[in-house]
Amino acid sequence: MTASARRHWLSAATAAAQVAADFIAAESRAHRDIAWEAKSATDFVSHVDLGAEQRIRDVLLTQIPELRIVGEELSNDANPESGLVAIVDPLDGTTNFLHGFPNYGVSICIALDGVPMAAVMHDVARGGVCTATAGEGAFVDGERLHVSTIAEPARALIGTGFPFRDVSYADQYLGMMKRIMPATAGMRRAGSAALDLSDVARGRFDAFWEIFLHPWDLAAGVLLVREAGGRVTDLEGRDARLVGGTIVASNGVLHDWFLDILNDR
Repeated sequence: MTASARRHWLSAATAAAQVAADFIAAESRAHRDIAWEAKSATDFVSHVDLGAEQRIRDVLLTQIPELRIVGEELSNDANPESGLVAIVDPLDGTTNFLHGFPNYGVSICIALDGVPMAAVMHDVARGGVCTATAGEGAFVDGERLHVSTIAEPARALIGTGFPFRDVSYADQYLGMMKRIMPATAGMRRAGSAALDLSDVARGRFDAFWEIFLHPWDLAAGVLLVREAGGRVTDLEGRDARLVGGTIVASNGVLHDWFLDILNDR
């Protein structure tokens, strides 16, 4: 695929993310009045999620008519690894948004046959638009991104996400957490995996893991971290795929150590 095609896809994704971000920011002023609907006992959706995804669709399909959309709210059963697709989380961090906690954003990845080609992570609440195209680096607001250079676990800040949809993972997660806590400078759980991955790319986190993520939670972040010089795998050390599952991301230097401690080796 040509560089010009990837850049066109990135331009379309960036425009779509901006339209969605503007809508979310406007709706955030009245977040206390927004009605919630439960997707599960601990997972929620609102008209803001649905409206943001529809706006993203409208922009993307206008600029890339052949694109298929894999979205959290409107087409979450589509195959993210077949053909030219946009993998979309219109509002990652919905629970944060509904409580006014400033950690939520818009995540879009355009992939071809399971390979991420262009990505945007728009940090709506805190500011900053992270972008990446395959082979051309990652940027935030036009400035090149680099993962951190920290090589000592004791100095590392680790991001994570608690299992909340399926608590059968809780014991496995708690074992990992108990091993990591005394070996690092700290852990954070901010509630948006897409933003957590972009924070690895930005060097704010030195590593991040979560036991289970959906494709729209991780797709953009996979490309951002890789293009910023980091590494993204599953728990066994295999390159992360866009179908979802366990994700382990780092600045690269810490990756083998991180896999070892997560797997209790």
